[in-house]
Amino acid sequence: MKTRYALLLSLSLATAAHAADDVVELWTAKCKSCHGTDGRAQTPMGKKEAIVDMSQAAWQTAQSDADIRESIAEGSPRNKKMKAFKDKLTPEQLDSLVAYIRTLKKG
Repeated sequence: MKTRYALLLSLSLATAAHAADDVVELWTAKCKSCHGTDGRAQTPMGKKEAIVDMSQAAWQTAQSDADIRESIAEGSPRNKKMKAFKDKLTPEQLDSLVAYIRTLKKG
């Protein structure tokens, strides 16, 4: 029984680690060039477009998960250069990006 539990736990952890790697790769491929590694938008494009710092507690509090997901899926209503990703990402990928953005909050 202990062996079965250990195997299930190991598989669960491996799946979670793989999902974490996937969202970081997704962020790097689709978001990092404007929003930066840390969500602060201190990139040339982020500065040029005055993109909001998503690590700020005030921004994190003001945005619901649904708001963030909609901006990713439909594009930003505040910045027309932020294109819609609804046809490029799966619903699971959209959700994983929302969860990842939540990890960017400054402590």
